[in-house]
Parts: sequence; C-alpha cells; structure tokens
Amino acid sequence: MQIDWNHFTPWAALVGGLILGLATAAFVLLHGRILGISGILGGLLPPRGNDTAWRVAFALGLLAAPLLYRLTVGMPEVRIDASWGVVVLAGLLVGVGTRYGSGCTSGHGVCGLSRLSPRSLVATLAFMGAGFATVYAIRHLLA
Repeated sequence: MQIDWNHFTPWAALVGGLILGLATAAFVLLHGRILGISGILGGLLPPRGNDTAWRVAFALGLLAAPLLYRLTVGMPEVRIDASWGVVVLAGLLVGVGTRYGSGCTSGHGVCGLSRLSPRSLVATLAFMGAGFATVYAIRHLLA
C-alpha cells in the first residue's frame, strides 16, 4: 500500500473539525436545535412558521462559503470518476437515506454522537458500514 502524501492534510482536517465542532455547539446553545443540514433544509419545504429566515440564511451560507473560498484561495482540481447519471443516482439515494434515517450524516455523526444518542450511533455505524462496503464492492469486486 502506498500513501498519497500530497493529499495527507491532518492540520487542515483538524482545523475544519474544530470549526465544525464549534459551529455545532454554538448552534445548539443559541438555537436549541441540532445542526443537521437535512433537517434545516427540509424545514424550508414547505416553510414552517417563523423560522424561515435563519434557514434561508443557513442555506445561503452553504452556497456562499465555497464561492468565498474560491475568490480567496482558488479551487482545487476536482476529478469525479463517475458519470452524471451515477452522481445523480447517488445523490437521490443519499436523500432517501436521510429521510429513512431521520437525519443526515452531519446530524447523526456530528451532533447526535456528541449528545451520546444511541440512535445516532446506530445510524452512523450503518452509513459508515454501507459506505465501506460500497467502496470495497465497486473497487474490488466489480472492477
């Protein structure tokens, strides 16, 4: 096995994890809500009561952050080894999974586990296991 040292970025990952953890803690302390993207965006379809403004602001922040990054740092080269059909199918499957799992990976994996939620532990183990199995099957069994 050969390690790709060009893509080994522990410091960037650590800083990103710290920022995500702080944002998650601040959101639950300030709003009393879990910082799960599927729940936040799902609340916009259809809009629920008086909480539309912060949900729209959150969604705009999700769109603005990579644009700001692109303007300041530049975008790395992105290579996806799949067709558009596979990418769309994968996105739809993730969307269906978030509905069946009552939350997305960020909601369960970051927020749920930090609250020691047994349901989130089971959900996180399930989607991580499914991801590992899928990558193994595609790269080693179907290749």
